[in-house]
Amino acid sequence: MIEMSGIRLNSSRIASLVLLIWVIVLGSSRRVWCVDEDDYSKSGNPKVLPLVTSLIYNQILNLTQIFNKEITGTLGYCTKNVDADLNGAFKFSNNLDFLSNCVKETKDVTKRICTAAEMKFYFSSFMDTKSADAQFLKPNRNCNLTSWVPGCEPGWACTIPQDAQVDLKNSKDFPDRTLDSQPCCAGFFCPRGITCMIPCPLGSYCPRAKLNKATGICEPYTYQLPPGKTNHSCGGADVWAGVTSSDEIFCSAGSYCPSTTQKIQCHKGHYCRQGSTEQRACFKLSTCNPNSDTQNLHAYGFLLIGMLSLVLIVFYNCSDQVLTTRYERLAKSRERAARSARETAQARQRWKFAKDAAKKRAVGLQQQLSRTFSRKTGDSSSLPPKFPSTSSTAPSGAPKTKNEAGSLTKMLQSLEDNPDSHKGFDMAIGDKNIKKQMPKAKQLHTKSQIFKYAYGQLEKEKAMEQKQQNLTFSGVISMATDTDMKTRPTIEVAFKDLTITLKHKHKHLMRRVTGKIMPGRISAVMGPSGAGKTTFLSAVAGKIRGCIISGSILINGRPDSIHCYKKIIGFVPQDDVVHGNLTVEENLRFSARCRLSADLPKADKVLVVERVIESLGLQAVRDSLVGTVEKRGISGGQRKRVNVGLEMVMEPSLLILDEPTSGLDSSSSNLLIKALRREALEGVNICMVVHQPSYTLYKMFDDLILLAKGGLTVYHGSVKKVEEYFASFGITVPERVNPPDHFIDILEGIVKPSAGLTVEQLPVRWMLHNGYPVPPDMLHFCDEIASASKGASTGTPGVPEPSSAGSALKDSQEHSQSQLSFFAPYDLSGRHTPGLIRQYRYFLGRNSKQRLREAQLQAADYLILLLAGACLGTLSKMKGDTFGYFGYMYTVISVSLLCKISALRSFSLDKLHFRRESESGMSSLAYFLSKDTVDHFNTLIKPLVFLSMFYSFNNPRSTFFENYIVLLCLVYCVTGVAYVFAIFLQPGQAQLWCVLLPVVLTLIANQGKDDRFGKTLGDYCYPKWALEAFLIANAQRYSGVWLITRCAALNDFGYDVHHWNRCLLYLIGSGILCRFLAYFCLVKFGKP
Repeated sequence: MIEMSGIRLNSSRIASLVLLIWVIVLGSSRRVWCVDEDDYSKSGNPKVLPLVTSLIYNQILNLTQIFNKEITGTLGYCTKNVDADLNGAFKFSNNLDFLSNCVKETKDVTKRICTAAEMKFYFSSFMDTKSADAQFLKPNRNCNLTSWVPGCEPGWACTIPQDAQVDLKNSKDFPDRTLDSQPCCAGFFCPRGITCMIPCPLGSYCPRAKLNKATGICEPYTYQLPPGKTNHSCGGADVWAGVTSSDEIFCSAGSYCPSTTQKIQCHKGHYCRQGSTEQRACFKLSTCNPNSDTQNLHAYGFLLIGMLSLVLIVFYNCSDQVLTTRYERLAKSRERAARSARETAQARQRWKFAKDAAKKRAVGLQQQLSRTFSRKTGDSSSLPPKFPSTSSTAPSGAPKTKNEAGSLTKMLQSLEDNPDSHKGFDMAIGDKNIKKQMPKAKQLHTKSQIFKYAYGQLEKEKAMEQKQQNLTFSGVISMATDTDMKTRPTIEVAFKDLTITLKHKHKHLMRRVTGKIMPGRISAVMGPSGAGKTTFLSAVAGKIRGCIISGSILINGRPDSIHCYKKIIGFVPQDDVVHGNLTVEENLRFSARCRLSADLPKADKVLVVERVIESLGLQAVRDSLVGTVEKRGISGGQRKRVNVGLEMVMEPSLLILDEPTSGLDSSSSNLLIKALRREALEGVNICMVVHQPSYTLYKMFDDLILLAKGGLTVYHGSVKKVEEYFASFGITVPERVNPPDHFIDILEGIVKPSAGLTVEQLPVRWMLHNGYPVPPDMLHFCDEIASASKGASTGTPGVPEPSSAGSALKDSQEHSQSQLSFFAPYDLSGRHTPGLIRQYRYFLGRNSKQRLREAQLQAADYLILLLAGACLGTLSKMKGDTFGYFGYMYTVISVSLLCKISALRSFSLDKLHFRRESESGMSSLAYFLSKDTVDHFNTLIKPLVFLSMFYSFNNPRSTFFENYIVLLCLVYCVTGVAYVFAIFLQPGQAQLWCVLLPVVLTLIANQGKDDRFGKTLGDYCYPKWALEAFLIANAQRYSGVWLITRCAALNDFGYDVHHWNRCLLYLIGSGILCRFLAYFCLVKFGKP
């Protein structure tokens, strides 16, 4: 306890002693400060010098706070944090040797340092002009026309009278400072026109100047001694301004200045930029020789691009390997399922043959036994029954036959009970509950199960077709009682007085076409060139544009728009609009996914695709790319069949085909028509334009629509009755001549009809034959027909009245290219296709595969960006006066141009595909979003590729991340602009605009401050936002001696350091706005 109290007593004594010493120190310092602030000469005590120096430094540092508010109001555009910027320029706390030396040299430093009023007078010349160039100061109290002491010369300063006191914080009045002119201390600068000293900012080098007798210049500065004053010598620094006019006080590149009076050369492994206060260590892989001003980052650039290339290659190869492996597994699973289905079908076929043989054997045995018993007893009642279909046995006396018959009966009965088993042939047959235990399509999940189900159904359909071909009684009964026969909603299209007229030309493309196309039948539209065959199909499908349509088109007897049924209507265009960078199966599967019912099980969708592939004979090329003009793929005939298959997989109720057999050989045409006949068996209404079909194809059609030039109907009816109809007025088909060829030759004028008959009369004869009204301008043909017929049974037509059917149901709705339909018409198809999210997933998967298969184009884009980054980084070296402005300007132009050109491919190459898909009911928004999502990959990668070279060669002061963020926003913006051009303009025009726009907008963004209109217009240009963001990020890294240069440069460009985030938001906002505009153009102008 005593020890503890002693410890406490000693502690209290020590604390009291420390407090006494601190009071004494404060008292001495107070006495020194109050008596004479810098009168170091009186005491000469070196121990007092640090305290005096510290007091003077604090007084200088307090001066910066006086200008805080004024600097914030005047130079707020170039200073984000005024205190931090001023401390970065004048906080010398780490090294006050220059101030101590000045105290030793002058003995009255505080009387020579500029007051707040004098500093304000000097810096106001920069604030008023907002220029970094050295300015001539106005006359003042100490330096004017009547009073010009040596201290007014550059590099010299004066003091105030001995008995006068100076208030450094006085920002209004100049002190009377004209005495004892001396050279300016090292570490200070003394401007011409004022007689005081201002501390040089950090990052500067302000030694005492030395006279160069050869040039008469005080080096390292540029001022000269005043003429005629032999006693005047070189002083200190004379000016602090921008780097272009006062770079002599900036610490030179390759050296660093820890204080304003000390300059040290950079060591090896370090680099020192101009105006540096310390040397910075170079990165490990960079090279830095002695006196280096930048570090060589080329190794990092190549390392980054190497790593990026490696990642992209691995990603591409892995993705390609994943796809390849997946396709191989699917192919093996599909092959196993197909083999299993074939083996099952073959086993069933063998058992069918065995059943038939057993039946024949049983019948023969029965007859033999019947004859035997007849001879013995003559009694027919003892005859054995006929073939035991349920549980009959062989007659007694033949036990071996009885056992065989029982086993065979059991096996046959099992096959008859379960003919549709999807499993392979099983010897343990006879289970009558196999069909009930069969898994349904919704219960199938694995690929093997789905393929087994699909190929099992296909084998069943083949068996059904075989029964139809054999026309056996059992086949007919099986077809009639088959509950699995699939039927589709029927669509019957009737048209009456259908007339199509070109706008502004009043030219008829079709006139008074009346008839209908019916479900379950194949209608062929034929006629010579100019007969309006494609126009007729386009009108029926609702795809005709730029014309006036009159008459009526009824769907299932109702005047509904054909677009109400677009989800169950397939239209095959004349051109093969197929994605060339997808395989055959991928094209068909995508169409099936997006257009079949959303609630249809996946197994049934696979079944539909497999059925179409097999019916069109595409099994051998299912995994082959379709190909494009540049890259060879499948043959033209196979491509044509894929074009048709895209519509078949969506199981349409109405299928319209424009010249599907053009360019196909006879075998391919027969295969295609046979596939269409299978569709017709399910109730599909099929109508197609055919040119010169072979006789075999001609006989496969159900109906024929024969058109004459001018769009007039010559015949519309059954194919079986067309020859009979033409023969009724003398047109017979010669032997060994294809009937449609003969009829078309007559309509073309190559073959003349019989005597007294002209081609112009044929449409009128059809009208009279069906009782249709004859147009007034064709009534004279009625007289010719009447005179030629001479009262034949066809009747004298007389003078029929003009048609009134067209006026009764006239539809004068005009369709033009500018028609916009954001809201789809009401849906009457009864099919609910996948929604936006699911279609977006499907589109995203398809676009990702397409982009992976365009790896060479992507590599070319990246290579061009690499070269551009290396060239621009080398040619536009970073300069302090502009903070790399020109390098960034060229960057904005080049990146904008290159990224726009590559982004054009996203939409300009797929316009026809989009039109076909959107007209079939697919989501335009899902299509657009998926394209944009895939392009985000390039948006992220391309800035990295460009900066990997540009940053390593240019080596700006801003960080790599800051440059990347700006480039990322810029690429996002220009990609949206490219979308608008790609959708709205033709490819050639879009490319031209993508080249011109960056250059023109960059020129507008660089308009001077005097051009108000150009400056205002430039504020709305994206290059201005990108340039401002680049320069702000770079200029903020320039502090200390660079402060005036930074403010002057930002003022010249009209930029503000507070607008960095705003510029990025402007770029992102403009990118989003352009995407909205692009989608608007896609919906408005992307559809025909």
